Amino acid sequence: MTDPIASELLSFAQQLADEGRAIVSEALRTAHKIDIKADQSFVTATDRAIEKRLRERIEVAYPDHGILGEEFGSHGLDREFVWVIDPIDGTAAFIAGIPVYGILIGVARAGRPWLGLMDLPATGERLSGISGAGAEHNGRPIRCRPRNSLEQAFLTSSNPRFLTETERSAVDRLDRTVAFTQYGGSCYAYGCLARGNTDIAVDGGLDAFDVFAPIAIIEGAGGVVSDWSGKAIDLSWKGQIAAAGDRTLHGLALAQLNPSS
Repeated sequence: MTDPIASELLSFAQQLADEGRAIVSEALRTAHKIDIKADQSFVTATDRAIEKRLRERIEVAYPDHGILGEEFGSHGLDREFVWVIDPIDGTAAFIAGIPVYGILIGVARAGRPWLGLMDLPATGERLSGISGAGAEHNGRPIRCRPRNSLEQAFLTSSNPRFLTETERSAVDRLDRTVAFTQYGGSCYAYGCLARGNTDIAVDGGLDAFDVFAPIAIIEGAGGVVSDWSGKAIDLSWKGQIAAAGDRTLHGLALAQLNPSS
C-alpha cells in the first residue's frame, strides 16, 4: 500500500479492532444484557461498550475526523474523513452464538466508502481493504471471482424480515434465477463475496454503518457495489444494497431487481 494516509488509518483501525475483539471475548464469559431498540432490533451492553471505546480512541487520535456510529449517533459528517462504526454487525447472531457476527470499522473519504475493516471474533478472521486499491483476508490478498452468468451465481441475503413486501418479491425473483441463495450471513456474507467464495449479495433495510466497511473491502477486492438503482452509496444512504464480484454480474443482478427499469 503506497498511500501513507491509508496505511496510517488502517493500522489504527487494526488497533481498534483488537480492542473490540477483546471486549467481545470478555463479554462471552457472562450472560448478555439485551435491549430492544425502537426499530425492534437487538442491542447489547457489548455493542455499546465497543462503540464507546472506539469513539473515545478516535476522538483522541483524530479530533478533526467525523464519526458515524450505530449506537451513539454522528458528528462531523461533512469532514474529509469520517469513521463509520458498527460495533457488532449481526447482534442477533452474537446473542444466539452463531459465528457470523463482526465488528465493522470503516472510513469514509469525501463522503464515500474508502477504507474498511471487518473483524470476525468468533472465527478469528479479519478482512480489510481500500476501495480500488486492494483487500486482504488474514493478511493475504483476496479478489472477488468473475462470473458472467446469473444461472451459475451464488447469492447471499440477510433475514427476509428486513425486507419490505416489494423488496422481498425482487429478491425472490433474483433467487429463482441464480444457482443458489444462502440467507442469514450478516457481514460474514460480504466477506465471502470479497474472498471469491460467493458472487452476489443483496439486502434491504440497512444503514450506512452496516455497509461502509464491507463496501471498501469488496471494492478493494475488485467487486462492484451500489444501491438497487445503481447509484453510489454515501453517508446519508439507507435502504437497499447490491454487491457483485464484477460489473457484468452486477448489471445482471440489478436488471432482475428492477425488471421495469
